Amino acid sequence: MAVSRRTVIVSAAGGLALVGAGGWWRVARMPETATAPWDLSGPAPADIRLDAFRHAILAPSPHNLQPWRIRLDGEDGATLFCDLDRRLPQTDPFDRQVTIGFGAFLELARMAARARGYEMEILPFPEGAPMGDRAGRLDSRPVASLKFKAVAGLSSDPLFAQIPERRSNRSIYDMARPVDRRELRRLTSNGLDWRVRGTTTPDYVAQIRDLALEAIAIETKTLRVHQETVAVMRIGAREVDARPDGIDLTGPGVEAGAALGLITREKLVDPSSTAFGQRLTQLEKIYAAAPAFIWVVTDRNDRTSQLTAGRVYVRVNLAAALLGLAMHPMSQALQEYPEVADVHARLHALLVPEGGRVQMLARVGYGPAVPPAPRYPLAAKLV
Repeated sequence: MAVSRRTVIVSAAGGLALVGAGGWWRVARMPETATAPWDLSGPAPADIRLDAFRHAILAPSPHNLQPWRIRLDGEDGATLFCDLDRRLPQTDPFDRQVTIGFGAFLELARMAARARGYEMEILPFPEGAPMGDRAGRLDSRPVASLKFKAVAGLSSDPLFAQIPERRSNRSIYDMARPVDRRELRRLTSNGLDWRVRGTTTPDYVAQIRDLALEAIAIETKTLRVHQETVAVMRIGAREVDARPDGIDLTGPGVEAGAALGLITREKLVDPSSTAFGQRLTQLEKIYAAAPAFIWVVTDRNDRTSQLTAGRVYVRVNLAAALLGLAMHPMSQALQEYPEVADVHARLHALLVPEGGRVQMLARVGYGPAVPPAPRYPLAAKLV
């Protein structure tokens, strides 16, 4: 059905509808299969490895690209590889953020195995690792080798139950509802090392927020970088179900805009388009709504430190879910491409004047409930 740009968008029960010469056309479509992996209520697989990995695939990853490739070895082992086509060379030129995502994956797998009475031994980069600090990228060598061993008397991790509840909540947070310092302290004590920090102090929050806003503007206005982001956007429910990864743009407004040709990848990249301007404005509103921040710091920036940062970050995210707090990673000011270098340096001077590498930065607050992000099923990630 052809719909002219004069088509009227009106409110209707269940969402938006288009009214044109051909009558009513419902566009309130939502993804149907893309979030199925989040339903863990069914019987657990007999193979402990599959049970661990069906939890692990729910881990956060840069632009939700889910770069894991899993090979089962024998009866009790597994090897984890990076899908090299699921990296982000513009925004993540040294694969630091991808490595952090693998750390989150490993931590969720470890927690799920422990809940079944198994220890998951992790050997990072068993065949060696590329340099992690401004040199080298991940390659075909394994990210980790794993062994699962039954151990009597293991207790479940107290954060394990929060795995299906964890979200990266990119909504606008309630600025009239401050985050209690005691709750933020509970978040920052849930990591695997002590360098998880946070603040609710208004002046400090404002300084961090301003740098984050500066960085998101740079990323959006740097063409090659923004093109990389737009390329992994999934516009509308049909695309999300077909490719349940990347940045999902869904909802009645998106469906209507896509049907009218107002929301396309070409327009989202074009700085002169309405779609580009509206998206940047919305991002600025989201990033400005930051009642509090947390950040994860490591002393070094090698691959093992990056994996540890991912394990720490996902535990903080799980702790936020337990407390009813929303969290949203804000990585733009931490990235390593040239145009953002000055913001990167100023953020580090602000957050770690004594030295160290800020691996993750996230805003914390109270926001509306959001659905889980799309995920490929575990079967799609097994080699």
